[in-house]
Amino acid sequence: MIQEQTIRDLAQSYLEGGSGFVVDVRVREGNMISILLDDDEGTSIAKCIGLSRHLEDELDRDAEDFSLDVSSPGLDQPLKMLRQYTKNIGRDVQLKIHEAGKVEGKLISATENDLVIQTREKRRIEGRKAKEWVEEDHTYAMEQLEWTKVQVSFKKK
Repeated sequence: MIQEQTIRDLAQSYLEGGSGFVVDVRVREGNMISILLDDDEGTSIAKCIGLSRHLEDELDRDAEDFSLDVSSPGLDQPLKMLRQYTKNIGRDVQLKIHEAGKVEGKLISATENDLVIQTREKRRIEGRKAKEWVEEDHTYAMEQLEWTKVQVSFKKK
């Protein structure tokens, strides 16, 4: 069976020096290889095809047959690595926090240890009749998070 690390090493050597990066590699029974490819500048079909062709050239079908699927993470996929978090700074995200529910807000910053989300809600301010928008920054430890997903909005700004 083809090893995941072998595929990861081949993919990373191809992507080295560019804006693309490997998010996940899986090799299932029967050498069914799946690779999730992301890119700081946006993943394109051409970039997925390029990586797929490189891997096809590097792997020997005569030694071991395989199937290969290279794709970008879907919109429903949670963020898995710090580079994805930093790529999405400024975008709206939803967090699922262990034993505390969900939080939505704008991703302000991210490190290996924690991230900062800015929430926005209407609140009644003392001494005023109408509610006003209040923005607050909240810090969450990465270990608190079950998942983080980018929220897609079709509203015009």
